[in-house]
Amino acid sequence: VRIVESGGVVVQTGGSLRLSCATSGLTFGDYIIGWFRQAPGKEREAVSCLSNRDGIRYYADSVKGRFTTSSENAKNTVYLEMTSLKPDDSAIYYCAADQDRDCYPTMLPLPYNSWGQGTQVTVST
Repeated sequence: VRIVESGGVVVQTGGSLRLSCATSGLTFGDYIIGWFRQAPGKEREAVSCLSNRDGIRYYADSVKGRFTTSSENAKNTVYLEMTSLKPDDSAIYYCAADQDRDCYPTMLPLPYNSWGQGTQVTVST
């Protein structure tokens, strides 16, 4: 399984951004895809989870109403649309895939099977 994130840039507070998670080497519909983030000196945080099996999606409380994850099956790609960005959203954002887990509303930072290298998002004041 190969995962490549892209789209991370520097954006101003209140701005919007879309991250992409391109996957290959997997049966896309069998996987859940999670977005995670980690800021310097902080623990990894689960941001969203999307199940390609049934379309279920969950979000961390910190991003609910501002972030949306979606799936483009024809491209084996998952997106994270981020709006109303705040400086606290600055972090390296990682995409991860797992065939054996389900999405749960608790949004714990679980050790998914496959991970990308991450993309840096910086929200300036």
